[in-house]
Amino acid sequence: MARSRAAYEYTEAEDKSMRLGFLLIAAGLLSLLGLGCCWLRPALQERGGGGSANCTVLAVRQLGERFACTFSCGAACRGTARYPCLQVLVRTSRSSAPALLHEDERQLRTNPKCSYIPPCARDDQENSENVTYKQKYWKEKVGSQPFTCYFNQHLR
Repeated sequence: MARSRAAYEYTEAEDKSMRLGFLLIAAGLLSLLGLGCCWLRPALQERGGGGSANCTVLAVRQLGERFACTFSCGAACRGTARYPCLQVLVRTSRSSAPALLHEDERQLRTNPKCSYIPPCARDDQENSENVTYKQKYWKEKVGSQPFTCYFNQHLR
């Protein structure tokens, strides 16, 4: 009852047809990848209102408001400290209205009022010194020199 299976060998024409089919599939996938990178990605960025722009600092100021942050100095050592709010207002080449500068989207979600959140130190004075250092940096080092920033019209 046992049947022996004979190995099927493709003819030369079938073999060439299969190779051509795999080549066409690979070319199609590479074309889709190229289309996505070269055409769809820039279109989606423009639709989202994002993109690079040139920014110029208009004002750098500390608000009187202080915000809480959480520090950790070991497994059993945790606490809260406070830091002053630093705001950096810029004008972008894409909009004439002033915008509040943020380091990244994570920082924007953490504290949308402030441009800079220092690494949380145990001492409030150290946090204030970090913010003052950044304030001097934006006023003296950057000043009115234009720099590249990324702007999202919808998030401002």
